[in-house]
Amino acid sequence: MWVKNPQNKTIMRLKINNKAGSSVSAVIIPVAKQGSLENILAKIATKTGVPLKLLKEDFKANHKEIHTLYTEENKVGKRTFLLGLGEAPTFAEVVSAFRSFAFKKKTILPSKIGIHFNLNNVGKNLTSWVDASINGLFIGRYDIGRYKTEEKTNFAFSKKDTLIELYVPKVNVKAVENAMNKGRAAAETQLEIFDLVNAPSNMKPPQVLADWAVKSGKKNGFKVKVFKKKEIEKLGLHALLAVNRGSELPPTFIVMEYKPKGLKNAKKVGLVGKGVTFDTGGLSIKPSTNMHYMKTDMGGAAAVLGAMELTAKLNLPIHLIGIVPATDNSVDALSIKPSDVIQSYSGKSIEIIDTDAEGRLILADGLAYMIKHFAPDVLIDLATLTGSCVRTFGSLSGGLFSKNDELSKALLKASEQTGERIWRLPLWDDYKNYIKSDVADIKNFSGLPTGGAITAAKFLEFFTDNHPSWAHMDIAGVAVSDSEYSSQKSATGFGVRLLVEFLENMVQ
Repeated sequence: MWVKNPQNKTIMRLKINNKAGSSVSAVIIPVAKQGSLENILAKIATKTGVPLKLLKEDFKANHKEIHTLYTEENKVGKRTFLLGLGEAPTFAEVVSAFRSFAFKKKTILPSKIGIHFNLNNVGKNLTSWVDASINGLFIGRYDIGRYKTEEKTNFAFSKKDTLIELYVPKVNVKAVENAMNKGRAAAETQLEIFDLVNAPSNMKPPQVLADWAVKSGKKNGFKVKVFKKKEIEKLGLHALLAVNRGSELPPTFIVMEYKPKGLKNAKKVGLVGKGVTFDTGGLSIKPSTNMHYMKTDMGGAAAVLGAMELTAKLNLPIHLIGIVPATDNSVDALSIKPSDVIQSYSGKSIEIIDTDAEGRLILADGLAYMIKHFAPDVLIDLATLTGSCVRTFGSLSGGLFSKNDELSKALLKASEQTGERIWRLPLWDDYKNYIKSDVADIKNFSGLPTGGAITAAKFLEFFTDNHPSWAHMDIAGVAVSDSEYSSQKSATGFGVRLLVEFLENMVQ
């Protein structure tokens, strides 16, 4: 069974209950550290001709452990890589093991490789492992040096004619094929999101985000409307315009809608993502240390863009709307000032206490626009919003805020399934007192050194018109992290798979 990727022509072939090694030069055998490890190693020893005693001594199946076997050509493959997945591996751990393997070995991997799932080395999680392994292999080929002038080496494993064969037992072929397609489709989108988030701000002004959305919409079959500055002024997106006042670059307001033909009685889901392409903090300027990471302050927008694209690629039967208000937050004589009172799309006035609390301002307009024009059944926003959330969770989790227990439970389930972790924090009304204003309807910052992530969420809630099924995700600590790709923190693509898994669970 052949599945071809029209974008980069990498070919994947599924073999049901077949012997490996017929057309590939290397085979990967993923192995979990479990009770049956010795039995699995015995099967591998029989297949490869390597003594079982040596295998047991040299390979423990620890997470990301790699052990290389060299075999005769008529055995499993010329080279067989045993890839450790650790004990009871989660989906995310399988992805990270394959990603790490692909990144470390991309200079030596041939263009034709196989992945062996036919040695009783997979429990009941075959489709999940297939999805995760393909996803990890694809994103492991990522090269962060997009703007380097040196000539890039075209490794065999990264060429367009790469062949990946999967050897699986007699199973539901369609389910495995779907898992292959999903893993690759997700990886293709994630790789583009990596590039968007990692790009310096001068390479991704707001119009670039808009162009990306338009291109993806045309390719994948969803509608995109981009409002430019004059239209934004006419619409009355005053909070977005206020943040943009200090910038030399005009804002964009991106509205995307995916609705398959013939779809009836489907839930309508609205996603809003913060698209601040660089955040200086405005007049409340940030310290210079680590300010260069503020090129990633559009991580929420990236998650929404990626989720829109992947949902369309997977043809999910759901009505999905995505909105991205996009601008940078710069310093200029025209910049908004602390103590200013600005208007918003909702008609509510906002007192500016801190110009570095700008993301919530543009989200306020995005949320109000979404509710007025689309009235979604479920409303979710994502933003790299607060340092408070980073101090709470570090780089291991994002914050989840919602008064809807059912929605929170569904998002937490998708979080566990994908390994993109979020954790719920309170939205008690007591926190509203922190953002009361004497001169306007609300102020954008409490001025207090505590509870910052919660008061930011309460600010956003003020613009949701008491929507009964709204959730806010603060992903400031997880949109970037340390990885194999770079010496500094780089994009994770956080939110894309979480959102799509949430939508898949909803339609199932």
